[in-house]
Amino acid sequence: MAETLSPTAEATAPALAQATAELASAGCDSPRLDAELLLAAACGVARERLLLDRERTLHPDEAARFRALLARRAAREPVAYILGRKPFRRLWLTVDRRVLIPRPETELLVEVGLELPRRTRVADVGTGSGAVALALKHERPDLHVTGIDCDPRALQVARANRSRLGLDVRLVQADLLDAGPYDAVLANLPYVAHGAQLAREIAGYEPPTALFAGPDGLHAIRRLMTRVSAIPVVALEVGSDQAGDAAELLRGARFESIERLEDLAGHERVIVGRR
Repeated sequence: MAETLSPTAEATAPALAQATAELASAGCDSPRLDAELLLAAACGVARERLLLDRERTLHPDEAARFRALLARRAAREPVAYILGRKPFRRLWLTVDRRVLIPRPETELLVEVGLELPRRTRVADVGTGSGAVALALKHERPDLHVTGIDCDPRALQVARANRSRLGLDVRLVQADLLDAGPYDAVLANLPYVAHGAQLAREIAGYEPPTALFAGPDGLHAIRRLMTRVSAIPVVALEVGSDQAGDAAELLRGARFESIERLEDLAGHERVIVGRR
């Protein structure tokens, strides 16, 4: 399907049109954008520059690279994994199949962190690529930020991002929390119920240990609630149908004030408990 470009599709515009049709046929949600990003990567130029130069003729090596990238996307591999990077707030993060791809709703956790008092000790639990920890430290250098993950392979990615970005974030391998101490926890733990139907991009490529958490998706969050009795602020990213259950878990852990934050689609995706 995405393995050949026609002999007449060597200029940028027709190559993009053909690739867009192929990706749409493969079931990709944003075929035009995906095609533009992949062609820009194949040509080694920024997407904006590519779009300004529609009469550009593809070199045979560029066309071959584009075909290879298209084949991966047509197999529903996420664009972020194909390119090896993903923007998150003001940063570009390295990502691969060792970590989840950062989502827009996860930025809500960063926004909770930005409101914390100066020099707060913050734990980003389930740090993965380091997205929350690194973005928070980048925007609030005064905070003492630790990224925690139980998966050593995920921490390899987080450390690579930390080194490339030059940010002073502590990274720790631990089951939920280490000894700390912490004043706030921002948690992006697995919250998908076992057996849930997921898009091919997720089910076929993203690490299952970072996705699934028991029959109702709340197993990891329940475990975390047993570890936060001395922590004043806890923010949880949850699925779009889990806000009520997560709020009850926070109340059960004796958090007095509960706040629900909505994503851009109006779904309650981050639940914050404060004492």
